[in-house]
Amino acid sequence: MNEAPVSVEPAAGPLGGVVTVPGDKSIAHRAVMLNSMASGVAHINGLPGGLDVGSTVAAMKALGVSIEGSVADGLVVNGRGLALAEPTGPIDCGNSGTTMRLLTGLLAAQPFTCTLVGDASLSQRPMRRVADPLAEMGAEVETSDGHAPLTIRGRGLRAHRHVLEVASAQVKSALILAGMQTDGETAIEQPARSRDHTERMLCAMGVPLDVDGSAVTVNGPATPRAIDVNVCGDPSSAAFFAVAGLIVPGSEVVIDNVCLNPTRTGFLDVLLRMGADLDVKEQGQSGGEPVGSLTVRACALGSFEIEGGEVPATIDELPVLAVAAACGSGRSRIRGARELRAKESDRIAGTVDMLRRLGATVDELDDGMEVQGGGLVGGAIVDCLGDHRLAMSAAVAALVGREPVAIEGASSVAVSFPGFFEMLEGLRA
Repeated sequence: MNEAPVSVEPAAGPLGGVVTVPGDKSIAHRAVMLNSMASGVAHINGLPGGLDVGSTVAAMKALGVSIEGSVADGLVVNGRGLALAEPTGPIDCGNSGTTMRLLTGLLAAQPFTCTLVGDASLSQRPMRRVADPLAEMGAEVETSDGHAPLTIRGRGLRAHRHVLEVASAQVKSALILAGMQTDGETAIEQPARSRDHTERMLCAMGVPLDVDGSAVTVNGPATPRAIDVNVCGDPSSAAFFAVAGLIVPGSEVVIDNVCLNPTRTGFLDVLLRMGADLDVKEQGQSGGEPVGSLTVRACALGSFEIEGGEVPATIDELPVLAVAAACGSGRSRIRGARELRAKESDRIAGTVDMLRRLGATVDELDDGMEVQGGGLVGGAIVDCLGDHRLAMSAAVAALVGREPVAIEGASSVAVSFPGFFEMLEGLRA
């Protein structure tokens, strides 16, 4: 039976209030996985309630790690160090690319064979980007024509100096986890800086890492020590409320307890270039991550250009930034974002189609798009292609239309942000 579309009405007045977004998935995955391969016991709180982090928890349990509690109430992880147990069957990574790619690096040096599987969406995402550089370390990772399922035949690995063609936090993290299990120095060089949650957490766990701009070096073998982690709010989730507060006239929205890691807040720099009325207040740290609040007030927005080195720090927010561009003035351009075509959906094609259906003028490029500002009309049916970020972007866009927007496949939002639609509705005055 097909699910009914979710209908989002235009905002009848300003948005206002304080919201707290779910814990950051990227940090949560690493808190569970790194503490599982650490020595000691860790308490982890503030985990997001979506399905993805649950996939990592289940995976680590399948590898013999004792994990007590629940995602909702907090976990107690009893680390096994670098000696994991052979699973009794394939490990299901669900829809989580982070789980699958990081596990590939972790398992490549373990003394057993393991198969990783995923859902239909994950099984279409490229996996050679992690399998090939691991092979340069001596790993044996068998893909299905470059995709999942993956069969990893663990063995001793050798340290290696990697030069990546594309900046990817997941690939970098997989290579770091593999390098921690070798004798010697493993270096990873990228063309641009990518998310550094793995490096920050491992440094807090006592692992010897050297970070120099977009390059990182790890000396193995290295076993982390367990640390407690309170997972701060996901800046990618905060971006949807920030854009909503900026584009709905008269609005003022505060987003509390947000991770302010500079590798994750590129969208704030873009919004400020558009003329956003935006305040950032840092309030402390958690697990090596800066934490604070964002306050946004509705205002007239201009345009932006994003390309090259700025893409990795904005990659997940590009669809909702395109919504902001459509509501601004002038012509905005996104280039160098071909990676968007290999996410949960082809996010370039999906974003272009969504904005066109809602009344915007958009040109699709092979590695991005050009968006003409001027406003949105709404009154359309949008197929979000089973992609949670497209669905949430469409919901934000619907707020400034003249007619309701019906979003097909909106149940995908439960993967990353259960309660998103209710939280957005709660901001209506």
